Amino acid sequence: MSRIIRTTVLAVLGVLWLLPVYLLLVNAAKAPETFTSKESWLPTDFSLFANIAEAVRLSGLAESAASTLLYAVVSPAIAVVVGAAAGFAIVALRLRHGFAWFVAIFGGTVFPLQMILLPLFDAYSRVGLFDSRLGMVVVYTAISIPFSAFVMRNFFTGIAHSVFEAAVLDGATAWRIFARVYLPMASSALVAVFILQATFIWNDFLLGLVLSQSDTVRPIVTSLAGMQSTYGGAQMSTVLAGGLLVSLPTVVLFLFTQKFFARGLALGQY
Repeated sequence: MSRIIRTTVLAVLGVLWLLPVYLLLVNAAKAPETFTSKESWLPTDFSLFANIAEAVRLSGLAESAASTLLYAVVSPAIAVVVGAAAGFAIVALRLRHGFAWFVAIFGGTVFPLQMILLPLFDAYSRVGLFDSRLGMVVVYTAISIPFSAFVMRNFFTGIAHSVFEAAVLDGATAWRIFARVYLPMASSALVAVFILQATFIWNDFLLGLVLSQSDTVRPIVTSLAGMQSTYGGAQMSTVLAGGLLVSLPTVVLFLFTQKFFARGLALGQY
């Protein structure tokens, strides 16, 4: 009896979770001239591919997608390596005042991002990083490092210090131990952190809105929002089709890396 109840509850929750996906698919597939909010639950016609093509044409999503792919690959890759190096130094090398260093690195996440937007915009304008791909890579890397350091420090805590001592006795340097021993052991955690940070960067709106303005630099979600404000209303189905297109890469990423992601969430299980 309890199994039937549990299955029923999970099925109901699953249906509720999928309702927004259903609404997105149904309305993104409607032609702009047939879209009405009164019939949002009912499928009327199928113009999904035409709407996607129109969304790409109106918003410049193709250019923004190339830039966002660059940000979502380069910045998390740098962040996970730097975060792993910080965790290795604190745990394995037993850095003096290591916990204080950890608090200093992770403490940057205490303050809301909105608090630093104005000084960040002013600094970017002064040094010439505003509306540049380099500037976006720098800021995305900087905000990804604290979480990476937090996860990797916790992961390395689960590795016995005798592993490091044995490598030292074999004559390995600290850099070799980090690159040849600790990084391979932490591959699942590295992948999990990379996926989370890449997803965050791909879906970012606020930083892209404040620190960029051209289609070749602006992240894809910011470009999509610009299309909505400019071409919304009568062409809402086109906007929804663009939103569906933007969300597909992260879905595909999770589908192909879910094994590594699930393993990486079990910190210390290397």
